[in-house]
Amino acid sequence: MANTKELSVEDKLRAIYDLQLIDSRIDEIRNVRGELPLEVEDLEDEVAGLSTRSEKLKGELEVVEDLIKSKKNAIDEHKEAIKKYTKQQESVRNNREFNSLTKEVEFQELEIQLAEKQIKEMKASIEHKKEVISQSKDRLETKSNHLKHKKSELEAIMAETAKEEAYLTEKSLEFQNSIEDRLLAAYTRIRTSVRNGLAVVSIERGASAGSFFTIPPQTQVEIASRKKIITDEHSGRILVDSGLADEEKEKMEKLFSKF
Repeated sequence: MANTKELSVEDKLRAIYDLQLIDSRIDEIRNVRGELPLEVEDLEDEVAGLSTRSEKLKGELEVVEDLIKSKKNAIDEHKEAIKKYTKQQESVRNNREFNSLTKEVEFQELEIQLAEKQIKEMKASIEHKKEVISQSKDRLETKSNHLKHKKSELEAIMAETAKEEAYLTEKSLEFQNSIEDRLLAAYTRIRTSVRNGLAVVSIERGASAGSFFTIPPQTQVEIASRKKIITDEHSGRILVDSGLADEEKEKMEKLFSKF
C-alpha cells in the first residue's frame, strides 16, 4: 500500500523520477548479465548431450567388439566342422555320403566367408565410431572449457553486482511505497509496455527523451511549472523538465556511487 501522506505535484514528480532512475540502474545491472545465464544453461545442456552421446557410442563400440569376438569363435567352429567332415569323407561307403559331406564342407566354407565379410564390415564400423568418439571427445572438451569460462564470468558478474542489485531493489520498494497507487500503477503499466523500461523521461531539445516528436512550447512551460503531471501524447510516458531531472540524477548518483 502506498504512503497516504499528501505530496505536492513536484514532490510526486521527483519521487517517480527517482524511482525511474533506480529501476533503470537495476536494468543496467541485469543487462550486464545479458544472455549469459541462458548461454550457460544452453552450454550445460549441450555438454550433457555430448556426454550422453559419447557414452552411447562407447556402448555401441563394445557391442560391435563383442560381435566380432563371437564371429571369430564361429569361424573357429566352422573350421573344426570342416576338419571333421573332411576326415569323415575318408571312410564313406558310397558317393551319396561323400557328396553329402562335401555339401556340408561347402556350407561351412560359405559361413566362414560370410563371417569374415561381417567382421570386415564391423571393423570398418569400429573405425568410424572411434573417429566419431574422438571428435565428440574434442568437442566435449572444448564445450566444457567454454562452459567453465562462462560460468566463471557469470559468477564474477553476480558477485560484483549482487549486493548493489539487492540494495537498489530494496530502495525501489521504498520509493514505490512513497508514491500514490494511481501514479505507481501508471508508471508500472508504461514501464512494462516499452522496450527500454523508461516510463518517466525528461524534456531534451524540445522533445521527450528518445522521441522525435516536438512538445508544444505551452506544454513545455506547464511541465516546467511542476503543477500537474503531464504525459507525452505519443508515448504515454510521464514527463519532467530537464532542471528537475538533472537535480535528481545528481542526487541518485550519490546513491549509486556507494558501489
